[in-house]
Amino acid sequence: MRYLTAGETHGPQLTAIVEGMPSNLPLTAEPINEQLERRQKGYGRGKRMQIEKDAAQLLGGVRHGKTTGAPIALVVENKDWKAWTTVMSIEDVEEGSEGKRRLNRPRPGHADLNGGLKYNQRDMRNILERSSARETTVRVACGAIARQLLEQFGIKVASQVISIGGIQVERQELPLEELRRVTEESPVRVVDKNAEEKIIAAIDQAKKDGDTLGGVVEVIVEGCPVGLGSHVQWDRKIDGRIAQAVLSIQAFKGVEFGIGFEAANRNGSKVHDEIIYSENGEFRRSTNRAGGIEGGMTTGMPIVVRGVMKPISTLYKPLQSVDIDTKEAFTAQVERSDTCAVPAAGVVMESVVAWEVARAFMEKFGGDSLEEIRANYENYMAQVRAY
Repeated sequence: MRYLTAGETHGPQLTAIVEGMPSNLPLTAEPINEQLERRQKGYGRGKRMQIEKDAAQLLGGVRHGKTTGAPIALVVENKDWKAWTTVMSIEDVEEGSEGKRRLNRPRPGHADLNGGLKYNQRDMRNILERSSARETTVRVACGAIARQLLEQFGIKVASQVISIGGIQVERQELPLEELRRVTEESPVRVVDKNAEEKIIAAIDQAKKDGDTLGGVVEVIVEGCPVGLGSHVQWDRKIDGRIAQAVLSIQAFKGVEFGIGFEAANRNGSKVHDEIIYSENGEFRRSTNRAGGIEGGMTTGMPIVVRGVMKPISTLYKPLQSVDIDTKEAFTAQVERSDTCAVPAAGVVMESVVAWEVARAFMEKFGGDSLEEIRANYENYMAQVRAY
C-alpha cells in the first residue's frame, strides 16, 4: 500500500493516487468527506476554512460503490484558486507584475529558505505552496480510505487533544465511541470542559497578540490483532513507521507511545506491562504502558500514540528575517494562517496513523480481494486462539 499526493495550496486542486487497496472494499466519497469536514473544524482556524468546503471526487479505482483493485484516484478542489489564477498560473506572467506575488523574505520556522536554497528558487512561493499544511487535506482523504479497510475488521481510530498552549487537559478513560462523541462536540476536541474554556481564552489572547499556539494530540487505535509489524528488521517495526508518519505532518516535532518519555523517570517495574492469561483464553497485558506495541509489533492492546505540534510558524506579528535580494534585515512576509490548528491536526494524525496500521495489516494478511484478506485474517486469528 502506498499513496502519492500532488498540488499546491492555492493551485486548482489537490490530487492523490492510492495504490494497493484490495478489490470489493465498499467505498464512496461520503466517509472521505466526513473526515475532510472534521479536518476543517476547530477553534482557532483562519479565514481559509471559511472559503473552502472540501469534498473529494473519486475518479478511478471505484465502480458501483466498491473498489476494483486498481489504483484509486481522487481530487479535492481548492475553492480559493479563483483568487489566485494569475499568481499560480501554469503559463508565465510578466516579470514585476502583481501576478508574480513573489516571496523574497523567508518566514522563520517554515520551509521557505531551506527549500529555496535546495531547489534554487528565487521566488520562495514555489516552496511555500507545496510545503503548506493544506497538503494534509488529501492525506486525510487517503487515511479515510484506510479507515474503511480497518473497519471491515473491527479496528477503530479516535483522537483527543491533551494540551494546547501549555494548558493540560485532565484525561478520562472513556470507551472509544464515547470519546469520539465528546471530542466531536468540543470546539478544541477535549474531554475536559474546564480546560476547554481556558484553551479557548488562550487562543483568543494569542490571536489578539498576533501569536500562535501548539499542543499535544493523542490517537487511540482499538481492535488491532497481535502481531502487526515485525521485530526482524528496523524498517518493519510498526512503532517506528507510525512515528515517522506522525513526524511527517507539517509542524509536528515529537512523538511518544504509551507512557512515552515518562518511562525515563520510572523504575522498570513501573514501566513494563505484566502478561496475564484471561478467562476467555487470551494472552493480555494487565496495563498498557507500552501503548499497545512491544518489540515493534502490536500486542492486541489499544495503540496509544501522542504527537507534539509546535505553534504555527506564520505570525501576524512576524519575526525578523532577511531579504534574499538585498540581504538586509526585514520582518518576514505574512501569509494567511491559523492561530491554532491543534484540534484539526488531531484528525490529520488519526489519518496517518490509520494508514500505517492499514499498511501493516495488508502486509500481514495481504490479498487482492477483501474476501481473500478476510480468509487470511480468520485463519490467523484461529491460530492465535489455539496457541
